[in-house]
Amino acid sequence: MRTMRIALASIGLLALAACSSTPPEPPPPPAPVSTAQQAAVVLSSASGSRVSGKLAIAPMGDGVHISGEVGGLAANGQFGFHVHEKGDCSAVDATSAGSHFNPAASAHGRAGAGAHHAGDMDNIASNAEGVATVNVHLRGVTLGGGALNDIANRAVIVHAAPDDYHTQPTGNAGARLACGVIKVTR
Repeated sequence: MRTMRIALASIGLLALAACSSTPPEPPPPPAPVSTAQQAAVVLSSASGSRVSGKLAIAPMGDGVHISGEVGGLAANGQFGFHVHEKGDCSAVDATSAGSHFNPAASAHGRAGAGAHHAGDMDNIASNAEGVATVNVHLRGVTLGGGALNDIANRAVIVHAAPDDYHTQPTGNAGARLACGVIKVTR
């Protein structure tokens, strides 16, 4: 009888312990580091423009470096240049790329000068032939790895007007002249 009471008490304690156990914790989110070494962007015309170009993206320091050329722009102009949230350039006006890439839900602004979207970059400037040479360091983002700040498989957009860095939520940069998806190449 005594052995049976001890056995029942032990079973009861085990059952109680099982009820109080916490479920396993979910796996941690991906680390915010770049896992890719390089990406390419082929910018195609949008909104009836003739703007196109090619960009290369590589991890660098606390972000990524974007370089390349964009042609077909108005001569001697300034144009908004952003990473957008969706890697979809299928709409004629590139609105399928969504809004500026903004995983931290920040206000729009100028990169390096206070609050801004992760995809906000300085305007690009065209020369007399309508070609802009791109040489940008985009801080606070990664390339590959799946972290919240990962820009792989998102879109780069060239806008018709310069970004004023103030107007919410887009900087009043106007129509989308070109769109290209950031595709990891290695």
